[in-house]
Amino acid sequence: MDARTDRAFGAPGRQRARLGRSIVQSQLVTAATVLLLCWIVVIVQPISLQHPLFFGGLSLIFAVTGASLLVNWTETNKRWAVLLPGLDIVALSALREGQPELGSGVLLVFPIIWLARNFGFGGAIGGVGLATAFLWGSWWASGTSITVTDFPSLVLLPITLSFVATASYISGQRTASQRVLLTQQASIVESAFERARVQEDLLHEIINAVEFGVIAFDKNGTVTLVNDAHRRSLAEFGVPRSAVIHPVVYQADRVTAYSREMRPFARAVSGQSFENQTFWIGDPGSRQLAFSATSRPLTDRSGVYRGGVLVLRDITAELDAINARDSLIGSVSHELRTPLTSILGYLELALDDPQLSTETSHMINVSYRNAERLVALVSDLLLAASRADSTLPIVFESCDITEIVRQAMDGQRPAAESRSISLVEQFEPDVRVSADPLRMRQVIDNLLSNAIKYNRAGGKVTVSIALAERAVRIVVADTGLGISQSDLAQLFDRFFRTETARKGDAVGSGLGLNITRDIVRRHGGNLVVTSELGTGSNFIMTLPTESSGDTPPSIPDSEPGRSAV
Repeated sequence: MDARTDRAFGAPGRQRARLGRSIVQSQLVTAATVLLLCWIVVIVQPISLQHPLFFGGLSLIFAVTGASLLVNWTETNKRWAVLLPGLDIVALSALREGQPELGSGVLLVFPIIWLARNFGFGGAIGGVGLATAFLWGSWWASGTSITVTDFPSLVLLPITLSFVATASYISGQRTASQRVLLTQQASIVESAFERARVQEDLLHEIINAVEFGVIAFDKNGTVTLVNDAHRRSLAEFGVPRSAVIHPVVYQADRVTAYSREMRPFARAVSGQSFENQTFWIGDPGSRQLAFSATSRPLTDRSGVYRGGVLVLRDITAELDAINARDSLIGSVSHELRTPLTSILGYLELALDDPQLSTETSHMINVSYRNAERLVALVSDLLLAASRADSTLPIVFESCDITEIVRQAMDGQRPAAESRSISLVEQFEPDVRVSADPLRMRQVIDNLLSNAIKYNRAGGKVTVSIALAERAVRIVVADTGLGISQSDLAQLFDRFFRTETARKGDAVGSGLGLNITRDIVRRHGGNLVVTSELGTGSNFIMTLPTESSGDTPPSIPDSEPGRSAV
């Protein structure tokens, strides 16, 4: 049986106990006062005890007190408790009649208060009426005429009892109202507490059901919650249950330990907000796991810091998958080099043949240059994909960007003609920039290849080159299907391919645009794209001119009616 059931079944017993105490306490007040009066009479005037009315009144008082103690008062028989103060009034009236000079009539206020407080307006009227009836009845039974000496007992005492009864009734009503209000408030508080306890239990169940670790702490850094997932990760590496965090955590190289102040928990307790801080647990050379830590400080509605929460997610499988992917890419790239090298060798031999026609020699030259670029691209793929922090080597020199773009268009023309896509040139002649010619050709090739690959059959690709305020602006515009708003936000992410590309027949790795933008930015330029579904896309590249030598002014990321990344 739980505590709530205990409380539910114990309530009637407590209520009976309170009712019995209330009745007994009210009676004991009267009995104690009369007992004190009795002791005074014994000391001062013992002969008064021999008067029948006085002795009878005393006996009745103590008999009523004994009855109040012996009766098991319940809600069923509590209405009979009204007899007790009524009998007290009879007994006190007898005491007064037996020894008028003692002034014991003033003791009538005790049963009057009892009646007024516990039996409402009827009890107050009844008690005053009964006491007044006995006072006037004793005078009427004496057969004497009213004198000035009778005025206090026959007039002032009933008026006093009336005021006492009225005050007691009002006080009792106020107390009852306050009791009801307090009961209601207690019920509301208990209900709110119960709801809070249910919500807390639900929160604990949810927190313990998730597979990532959660640590919550207050503003003083005292841990208030640790879920089961984090407890399991601690136990897995033999950390004592009393501990909250792993004693040592390592950086990305799995060997260098984080300093105490740079550990995720220390940063979180200091009030920092951060995301995806990677750390490793487990000693170097033994089994290790990687975790990603995210911290969020918690504040109240007024913005006062109240603590925070640290979330720890096991990313070991993800990192292993990335390493496996990069290893596969590296292996494939390495295997591609051998046949490409052989192709280059045979193309060189073919070019040395003096019997080649001019047209055939031109086609072999185009193939040779493309094979060379393919070797360079495979090397770049191996470098860029195998390690996320690797960068492409760039060698700057003065070059004619117009000629580079024209050569790239010549190389892509066969692919465009196979789909009846026209290539349109809008060039300014002899535009020179300080750049790596190989990397610039790689950029233009990638943009043109995408514009042709994701264009409609019979469409158009327009390449324009223009000078604008110490910058060269190169735009590759196509009439393809366009890119959705949701895909634009991730277009330059590594290995990302748009939904159109995934559903289409065109193959790709999702690395091209990422590498392309990286190359442009390392040249001090910028690459943005504007697109609209059903209309096409514009890839806009800006590079500093050879004379400027600095980064070109930033260009707007969007144009009217289009969205940009």
